[in-house]
Amino acid sequence: MTTSTSEVLAPPTERYTVLGWLKRNLFSSFGDSLLTIFAIWLTYAMLKPSLAWGFGEAKWQVVADNLKLFMVGRYPAEQLWRVWVVLYLLAAVIGFTWSVWVKGKEKAGYVLIGIPVFLALLPFGMTTRFMILALDLFGFLGILLGRGENPVLKRWSIIAMLLYFPVGIAIIGGLTGEGGFLPTVKPDLWGGLMLTILLAVIGIVFSFPLGVSLALGRQSELPIVRWISVGFIELVRGVPLITILFMMDLMLPLFLPSEIRVEGVIRAFVAITLFSAAYMAENVRGGLQAIPKGQYEAAYALGLSGFTTMAYIILPQALKAVIPILVSQFIGLLKDTTLVMILSLFDVLGIGKAVLGNPKYIGTSKEVYIFVAALFWVLSYGMSYASQRLETSLGVGER
Repeated sequence: MTTSTSEVLAPPTERYTVLGWLKRNLFSSFGDSLLTIFAIWLTYAMLKPSLAWGFGEAKWQVVADNLKLFMVGRYPAEQLWRVWVVLYLLAAVIGFTWSVWVKGKEKAGYVLIGIPVFLALLPFGMTTRFMILALDLFGFLGILLGRGENPVLKRWSIIAMLLYFPVGIAIIGGLTGEGGFLPTVKPDLWGGLMLTILLAVIGIVFSFPLGVSLALGRQSELPIVRWISVGFIELVRGVPLITILFMMDLMLPLFLPSEIRVEGVIRAFVAITLFSAAYMAENVRGGLQAIPKGQYEAAYALGLSGFTTMAYIILPQALKAVIPILVSQFIGLLKDTTLVMILSLFDVLGIGKAVLGNPKYIGTSKEVYIFVAALFWVLSYGMSYASQRLETSLGVGER
């Protein structure tokens, strides 16, 4: 007696081709074809003069001559290796965290592979290009370390992110005074894109826990905690960021002893953190209010305490619901860092204005501002893309 078993086959998958995609999405009907042709003509008409100017008339030498200033400001040239070390650590941490938390990990490899193509268009020397290409190696190393389904990897990724920030600041700022292996580099010498990223990252890292605490305090049953939280939020939200920066610059020294001098970078850090925390608190509060009351009742029915309920049941759902809003705030915070020029700090935009003050580069304002805008766009798009991947990984918007 013989028994035959039929093999279960996977459902057939649709084959996608370039021509098939074009026909389905751009030329599916006569009207769509006309609209596509018109859009192509309009795009060509708009891009042709821009590309002709960019590759012909534009004087990009202003960017090449001042590239170090745009990147790190007046940071000592002999200590630039420390910035590279911080970047290599960042690439490894990002690769490791991406591999552990985000779905579609293979796309990270495509992004890293595409970096050399992008670098070929930038005015770097060969030595600098090789040093930047090394970022790919550290990123891939981080991805390899994060492969697997071990739950311990998630814990280590969180520890790596928490440790990276103080370690990076210590390497850039120095630990050994004026002499030694890591001499101190005064914050006044920090500038360019490095300062912009530091201001944004510090504002995000410190304003997040402060904002969550204020959001919880605003809903607290203790009147004094609720009043303090509401007062801080409403006071800070009612004042522009530039006003807070002015207060940090002009009024803070009046409340401190004359022998105590707070660096301008530290004042900017504090102002940006306090300002961002107020808006963060309102965003998180919106997420808390979106949680159904039944979630609280179910947790209390199980005998969970108020702290446990908030920490493990309510707050994770609230933060998950407001990820798009928080990322939008982070992108806005990144662009708000340009206001630190009033504290005599030279971020990437401040460096651009300083470069334009050189008579040698008169008439190159378009090139400088386009370059600065491109840097901000890359950073903003990177944050947005990472947010979308995180939302997909966490299933935001899915039931």
